Amino acid sequence: MPYDASLDECLFTKSYETESERLTVSVYSYNKGQKKLQITRENKDNAGEFKFAKLGRMNKAEITAVLPLIQQAIGAME
Repeated sequence: MPYDASLDECLFTKSYETESERLTVSVYSYNKGQKKLQITRENKDNAGEFKFAKLGRMNKAEITAVLPLIQQAIGAME
């Protein structure tokens, strides 16, 4: 069965934003299934628009900022 975006339900989303990037922590449930955590990174381009980027490695400041959001997301998964 192919992916159907209409079945993908966002239950929680919060972001940490700096002048050059945004990290977003979300909880999704596909077709009323298991709730799963997703972390995404977006970088600003020259026009000031956010563009998706590979999350890759995180530095200490990013982890410190995202950790409370992950804790809140865990609450949304219960």
